[in-house]
This record gives sequence, structure tokens and C-alpha cells, in this order.
Amino acid sequence: MDQLRSDIWCAAFVRRHNDLGNLCVVARRGDPIAGQIWIEIDHLNGTRTLMVPASSAVLGERHGERKFVVRYDRQDPLTIMDRIRRETDFDPDLWVLAVETRNSDVGVDIIEQ
Repeated sequence: MDQLRSDIWCAAFVRRHNDLGNLCVVARRGDPIAGQIWIEIDHLNGTRTLMVPASSAVLGERHGERKFVVRYDRQDPLTIMDRIRRETDFDPDLWVLAVETRNSDVGVDIIEQ
């Protein structure tokens, strides 16, 4: 199964969250076809969570589905911003979606590592 283009997936994610009343924006645009997508959650209490794509080793046969892992959970915003900055220095095709919500469930599949 092929993955949906990154730009289309991101547009749908942003629209869904804005329709739910969560402020959601594309904080960084990446490659429209195959850019990695990172999700930054601002919990509105001074902490943030960062979700990144699950590695292909974890996904196995399900490589066509978008699955995420929680890299940082409810950490200081500077920690999250620094990690994103380091990754964008390495991978300029990276997408970053920023959503404001008090909970951690943003409607994506999470893989426990």
C-alpha cells in the first residue's frame, strides 16, 4: 500500500483539528510528496509532546500506513524546539504540524517502543 502524499495528509490533519476547535497549523512545510511528518502538541500548560514517524523496522510489513512514536512527552518547549531544529538542519524536507490541545490524543496511530 502506498502512502498518501505528505502535503495532502498534512492538509487533512490540520483541517480536522481546526474543525474540532484545536488550533492547528503547518509550522514547517517539507517535501510535498514524501517528506517526514512530525507533530508537535502544545498542551497549553507549558509542556509539549513531540511525535515522529515510527521507523520502518518497527512497522515491518505495514510500511504504507503512517504510524508515530512519542519521542518526547510533556517536556519543556525549548527541548522540543531544539530537537526539531537539529532535525531540520539534517532533513530540510521535514514537515512540522503544531497543534494546541490539552490531551495527547490527536487521532494518529501510536506505536509503543
